[in-house]
Amino acid sequence: ALDEKDLATVVDATEPVTLAEKERVIKQGDDGDFMFVVMDGQLDCYKKFPEEENEKLVKTVEKGDCFGELALLYNCPRAASVESRGACELLKLDSETFTNIVSEAARKKREKYDAFLQKVDLLKGVDSYERSQIADALASESHTSGAVIVKQDDPGDKFYIVEEGTAKAMKSKGGVESEVKQYQAGDYFGELALLRNEPRAASVVATADCQVLTLDRGAFKRLLGPLATILTRATEQYK
Repeated sequence: ALDEKDLATVVDATEPVTLAEKERVIKQGDDGDFMFVVMDGQLDCYKKFPEEENEKLVKTVEKGDCFGELALLYNCPRAASVESRGACELLKLDSETFTNIVSEAARKKREKYDAFLQKVDLLKGVDSYERSQIADALASESHTSGAVIVKQDDPGDKFYIVEEGTAKAMKSKGGVESEVKQYQAGDYFGELALLRNEPRAASVVATADCQVLTLDRGAFKRLLGPLATILTRATEQYK
């Protein structure tokens, strides 16, 4: 996430763009000079594959989505064409601002999370490259004291690492709820539901204002799959 200063710089650098129906704002194969944020409307992304005569619809973007950033990140031609489905309002961000501000923010985020992940016992055996991949995939959530972060019996779709604050795991059995574990910075939870494809084994409640880092199911399986044996040892704490 961008800090307030960087966010203000990005907002100041954007330019509003209005599109009519069926107007192409990006063409496959062109150089990428801008990325776009959809403020209103929907746009379809079309890609022409080798050996195929017609384009294929590969994605639709709508309000809140961004597109066009890959060509800027990797300095490569546009991978697809983007066409407005109807009237659309966009914000356009030039490549120089994107590179200087957004890429710098991503670097700072990676360095911050990498330093933190080095202190997480679970990841002590992970090399720097693997750790950087995890850092890039992390999202951050804030929870106030008393908030339920995960609820027992709900489907599990995220893995959590406590970055700041404290929390506790509460397990309900036979109508009686009991505390089974406490968490502090560097501790993790939510792994069992993802490893076993089962509902949450316990609820986790913030006992102070809490900042947690999350990995979604796909990133968890991809990045932490090799640590499954270590993760499954946590089973006993929930029994």
